[in-house]
Amino acid sequence: MNRGLFVEIVWMSIDTVRKQKMRSSLTILGVLIGVTSIVGMTSIVRGFDESLRSTIQTIGPNTIFLIQFSGLSLSSGDDLFDLMQRPNLTPADAKAIERQAPSIANISIILGEGGPPTQAQLQYKNRRTKQLNILGSTESFPDLYQIDIANGRFFTTGELNHRRSVVVLGQTPYQALFPLTDPIGKTIRLGGKPYTVIGVLGPRPSPGGLGVGQDDFVVIPHTAYQKQFGIEIRRAMGGRIASVMIAAVPHPTIDRNDAMRDMETIMRIRHGLRVDEPNDFDLLTQESAVRLWDQISSATYLALVSISSIALLVGGIGVMATMTISVTERIREIGTRKALGARRREILWQFLLEAIMLTAIGGALGILCGSSLGLAVHYLTGFPISLPWWSYALGIGFSASVGIVFGLFPAIRASGLDPIEALRHE
Repeated sequence: MNRGLFVEIVWMSIDTVRKQKMRSSLTILGVLIGVTSIVGMTSIVRGFDESLRSTIQTIGPNTIFLIQFSGLSLSSGDDLFDLMQRPNLTPADAKAIERQAPSIANISIILGEGGPPTQAQLQYKNRRTKQLNILGSTESFPDLYQIDIANGRFFTTGELNHRRSVVVLGQTPYQALFPLTDPIGKTIRLGGKPYTVIGVLGPRPSPGGLGVGQDDFVVIPHTAYQKQFGIEIRRAMGGRIASVMIAAVPHPTIDRNDAMRDMETIMRIRHGLRVDEPNDFDLLTQESAVRLWDQISSATYLALVSISSIALLVGGIGVMATMTISVTERIREIGTRKALGARRREILWQFLLEAIMLTAIGGALGILCGSSLGLAVHYLTGFPISLPWWSYALGIGFSASVGIVFGLFPAIRASGLDPIEALRHE
């Protein structure tokens, strides 16, 4: 097919789509929904995936996390209700490990990191931030997470014990509230309560190239965190319990597995477990966390592809129905074109390009809507997102494939019509 004829067929396809506005719009809508789900959900899932992986990478390979329960227990088949009955971890557990485990060099308690985050807005004069993650921790937080102090200092043991209202900012709140001002010593409002800024943490790698997620937090003493957010940390179930984690780093000369055995022994004694009883807590490392998340993310992406495929299948059926009706309505037109010398492949290309054009428009609009959905979720909730170029390519590729696959049958039918019979059609 020469170039001039191809361009003519393209313009004929555009004209047909333009004239059949209602039918074309409904067909485009089906494809749009499918591509929106692909791009939108991919941006959210991948953003969380990259954010979590970056967070795991910052903790260092030797850091050990002690938590009430994790996905490791769920993946092994334990019942969620039984896991929720496990005793809560407390700051006293961290102190016991620090005191009784000579293999541990550094230990800290972290609130707001191991589950649904605690979020609040920060305000300084007339400036406000978006919703940011609020972490409560100890003076060991920078060492455990290997974060540099860019300005000022971190809070001390004395400030921790006396529940001082001091805060250390991540890069996102620092740049939002103090773009041209030294923040040290300034008073901000965190969730409506005054806090004195004593330090700023250095930047961490941001996933997805959007600068979101990794620096969207502040750190306050966990005692002040408990006081402000009404968190009651105790051994028994009850009260409003925050997401509590205990993080520990073994001495450089001690094997990590030996340190984990020490922590396990101490916690089993503190929880009064018999020899034949399983642990009622979980110990996680960087390796086990990445391995667990690989399983979860693989299942999530599989579910995403399945759901999106169903939506695109519905859109494809709409394309086939629309093009079949179009062929039926234009039988005399096809007969006239064939009688004037149009070849079979030219008729086939005309109807196939119409189908591809419909789905391409739906794909382009779906990419726009999906990207907007991801950005809206981020700006409204602070949830990290990622919009890689391949998600756009995936959306366009899927939509074009739908046009080719589901438009091929009507196009073949149109190209195979006998011109004499077509001209007789009423």
